[in-house]
Amino acid sequence: MFIFAYLLVRIMELFNIITLLLIFGLTPAGVIWLCNKIGWLGKLGPIMVLYAVGMIFGNLPFHPQQILAIQEILPNILIPLAIPMMLFNCSFSKSEAPLQIKLAFSGFLSVVIAVVAGYLLFGQHIEQGREIGAIITGMYTGGTLNGASLQSIFGIKSEYFVLLNSYDIIISFLYFVFLFTFGIKMFRKLYGVPENVADFTGGNPEDNIESQIETEPSKDAPYRRVFTSEGLRQLLKVISLSITVALISGGIALLLPDSWFMVIFILLITTLGVACSFIPAVRRLDLSYDAGMYLIYIFSMIIASMANFSNLDLAGGINQFLFMVVAVFISLFLHALFCRILKTDADSMIISSVAFINSPPFVPMAAAAMNNRNALVTGLGAGIVGYAAGNHLGVLVEQLLRLFNVSAI
Repeated sequence: MFIFAYLLVRIMELFNIITLLLIFGLTPAGVIWLCNKIGWLGKLGPIMVLYAVGMIFGNLPFHPQQILAIQEILPNILIPLAIPMMLFNCSFSKSEAPLQIKLAFSGFLSVVIAVVAGYLLFGQHIEQGREIGAIITGMYTGGTLNGASLQSIFGIKSEYFVLLNSYDIIISFLYFVFLFTFGIKMFRKLYGVPENVADFTGGNPEDNIESQIETEPSKDAPYRRVFTSEGLRQLLKVISLSITVALISGGIALLLPDSWFMVIFILLITTLGVACSFIPAVRRLDLSYDAGMYLIYIFSMIIASMANFSNLDLAGGINQFLFMVVAVFISLFLHALFCRILKTDADSMIISSVAFINSPPFVPMAAAAMNNRNALVTGLGAGIVGYAAGNHLGVLVEQLLRLFNVSAI
């Protein structure tokens, strides 16, 4: 009887895992179809719709326990595969070093100023406000990995960090809503589209986000090609090559200290993905970008499903929430201002802002929303710099906030 009960539990666990994988794996296909059929959904785009669907799904009153493991593991599998896939069919400029220096200077300075402003307005009224300011700095110049590292450095209470991450998902959603609905269009009108823009079809998009809406329906065809014998063979080649790139990158990164793993890993999969793009046989794999983009769609839904509204305490945590809102949106507009002064184009400014505030895994999402695949490497490069510098900058900001000599409550 005990063995039967044990097997029944295991079978139910396996059933739950398979069901969740099917939901996350097939929902993007349905959303893409709906966006191609319904005009107002097409204007939002699949990523925004999937973000909303994911947030709703993640807050349903019933969930199998296995969803937590999927939320933790699957994004770490999808991104290392998606990044090289999306790079295989891209073209690149000869040198981006001067641009990256401008973006890093502008992005880091913007976040520091915004965090200091947020601390003076709201952060000084929360417990461990300086330390939380340091974590926010690391998160919004590098990513969650930097935030977790800084939590360990400063000994932030775990419940504060969980709440901080829940707020971050909500604020990131608002940030993407702004960018993807009219922010990209606004910044492009102000700054202009860079000359080397190449859209998903290899052409030149118009100077606003509506060009993405016009080309999006055509992206339904590449996914249909997957079900042909030629498309299936090409997809298997793309997946095999991406897995190889990820395994080589991960193997080398494991040889280095843990604190450098993510920096080296992202750097290597980006470098190897770019290197493979110069091989003619790889560049002919024209389904690679669409395959990678589909993984990003799945990633978007999973990440959004992690926003747990039951953990939100907007009444008790309003100062922390507003602290983070100021850090995100003030840094965005300061970054835009500094990039304008430094004569940086709109797309580089936007993609680097996404890389700093949301980390490199979100860069492909922004490149798709801008309909500019050439921005991919610019964003990934900025994100790698952010990963490398985020912890150091966070520690420096904590010391900077001490200069204001305001005691946290």
